[in-house]
Amino acid sequence: MNRLVLHKRLKEAFWGILVMLLPLSVKAQNVTVEASIDSMQILIGEQTKVRLEVSLDAHQKMVLPVIRDTLVHGIEVLDIAKPDTQYLNNKQRLLVTQEYLVTSFDSAFYYIPPFVVAVDGKPYQSKSLALKVLTLPVPIDEAHPEQFFGPKGIMEAPFVWSDWALVIWLSLFVIPLVILVVYLVIRYKDNKPILRTIKIEPKLPPHQQALNEIERIKADKSWRQSGESKAYYTELTDTIRTYIKERFGFNALEMTSSEIIDRLLQEKDQKLIDELKGLFETADLVKFAKHHPLMNENDMNLINAIDFINQTKIEQDPNAKPIPTEITVEEKRSRYAKIALLSSIIILVVAIVGMLVVVIRDIYNLCF
Repeated sequence: MNRLVLHKRLKEAFWGILVMLLPLSVKAQNVTVEASIDSMQILIGEQTKVRLEVSLDAHQKMVLPVIRDTLVHGIEVLDIAKPDTQYLNNKQRLLVTQEYLVTSFDSAFYYIPPFVVAVDGKPYQSKSLALKVLTLPVPIDEAHPEQFFGPKGIMEAPFVWSDWALVIWLSLFVIPLVILVVYLVIRYKDNKPILRTIKIEPKLPPHQQALNEIERIKADKSWRQSGESKAYYTELTDTIRTYIKERFGFNALEMTSSEIIDRLLQEKDQKLIDELKGLFETADLVKFAKHHPLMNENDMNLINAIDFINQTKIEQDPNAKPIPTEITVEEKRSRYAKIALLSSIIILVVAIVGMLVVVIRDIYNLCF
């Protein structure tokens, strides 16, 4: 064991003396090639720079050595800087500097051979270099040299919320999406009809509509103030004609007054028809002959219209079934609704699959 150590130390001393005896530069004609290293001794994993400088005439052509990932076995090249070119002597000379960032992970004494630079096709060499790589000093308990400790166990990384936030939120968001997809699939398969509720406004009986309209005419004072009876009788007779149409079933709106009276004679007593006939005759005189009836005559015609409605109205049966105000209509699902439903299912499934892929990928990256 002592012999091996002695041999290693003699080898290191030999290379050190050899490096010191080598010339610092090699000159030939006008070309100078120099190599240097920032530190000849580093610890394992430390970095140092190797610098190559070439001086030549400006008209000469130069080719630097091609170096890739290692200088020699055991010395790794981490980075190769871009060559720096400087002009000297009024641009008659060039100084080219190339730097290499190197490191080593094995303790040893390394010999770096000369760099070869080609200038105008002729090789020129730099000096050789040496690099000594040392291990980190390890403290030793000299009082208890027999005690030693094995490697420590693997430490678990602490839980960091930000690392798992995306996984947790996506997982929580996937659950309601899955429930929604299941619901839409069930709806798509059962093909149940769509239920639509329609509100129905109950229709008033004809006599009620007519009496409401007469009350409106009676309350309207504009015709009294202007003295225009034509608008009054027009509205009153139109109301009676509409009632007759709804009550008796013939189109009184398209008939003359005499035609209406003749048709009603087949239905009711003569006295009631005479009162209605007087109303129509007065209305015709007002509209076509510019007749101006007295106020009591207007009121009498209004009363006669109300009496005619009350005498001819049909009372509702109190035992009759009330008409519903709302009905429910079943409509079959349309083709476009099915397409929209199926498209929604496909989009949701794709979104869920994408989220699950992201969740599984992040869990794998965080755990393995």
